[in-house]
Amino acid sequence: MLILAIDTATACVGVAIGRDGRVLAEVGIDGGRRHAEELVPAIDGLRHQTGITLDDLACVAVGIGPGLFTGLRVGVTTARTLAQVLDVPVVGIPSLDLVAHPWRETERRVVALIDARRKEVFTASYRAVPGGMERERDYAVESPSAVAADLAFGGVASLLVGDGALEYADAFAGIDHVELAGPAAAAPSVAALVELATERFERGETSRAEEIAPLYLRRSDAEIAWDRR
Repeated sequence: MLILAIDTATACVGVAIGRDGRVLAEVGIDGGRRHAEELVPAIDGLRHQTGITLDDLACVAVGIGPGLFTGLRVGVTTARTLAQVLDVPVVGIPSLDLVAHPWRETERRVVALIDARRKEVFTASYRAVPGGMERERDYAVESPSAVAADLAFGGVASLLVGDGALEYADAFAGIDHVELAGPAAAAPSVAALVELATERFERGETSRAEEIAPLYLRRSDAEIAWDRR
């Protein structure tokens, strides 16, 4: 079973093609705010690299956020369009899950942080369980200082992953039981998206294209600015 995986929740444009849960090829591009310009060429490049045509795909998987508003719209819209054209199902996975999943072997609590701009982060915490990761609380948008206070008070050994952990590293400095994973763990993993989406596809947990929507958690800057007019 072939699957195309897309995540554009952060500044990184991530794309992978996988077969039966394993990645055949992937690419990550630091696109800044150029998601629309970078995504389709990245898909096309992987298609040529693997020799796979879009008609070979059984499913399209997409990271649904939370994350950058423009990036999410580009990724989700592209996934929906491809699924409609190819008449295949879609699997949407929260991007915070994709940040946390590669660390499923650790014994520490994993705290995923995606930079939400405006001095805030999108966050969720996880613990490893047999077969993967279990989320401990709802997805939320918080200030880095609030996350740091919760970590300091809880006293649980924790690993911080995601670009939000790097952007606001100073907020977590000095908490002895907290470690930052580093730049390699900054972006949502499209390899994790291939794996998790394949599992859901095999269980029949898919959606129609029109059912997939971004997970925003808060209003966009444009909406807030409009209300202030």
